[in-house]
Amino acid sequence: MSPDVTDEQIQALAATARPFSLAVLRWAPGRHQYGAAAIELEHQRRMVSMRADGVVAVLCPVLSDTTAGVAVMTVPVDEARTIMADDPCVQAGMMTVEVQPCLGFPGDTVPDVAS
Repeated sequence: MSPDVTDEQIQALAATARPFSLAVLRWAPGRHQYGAAAIELEHQRRMVSMRADGVVAVLCPVLSDTTAGVAVMTVPVDEARTIMADDPCVQAGMMTVEVQPCLGFPGDTVPDVAS
């Protein structure tokens, strides 16, 4: 971490912030229901499709027993809530979703790092 970040640099970055929607998916009691694998595959197909269409800017599956994933969405919060309410895993009671407004900075990316 660089201690040399100036107030001016912080203000300049803050001025570039743009609105996004943050969707947080959490596992629900119905996670292990009959047919869950097929439902989850359709959820994955839908999320990857939204990523390809630009509706999801950053897609982060989470390796946890409580949180299923996080998505930074490029649509307004109300639209993101509607989209995510139709998710197959949410509809089946396998996941719950919370969508919050957030800000992001143009050009931010997930780095391509070797495993």
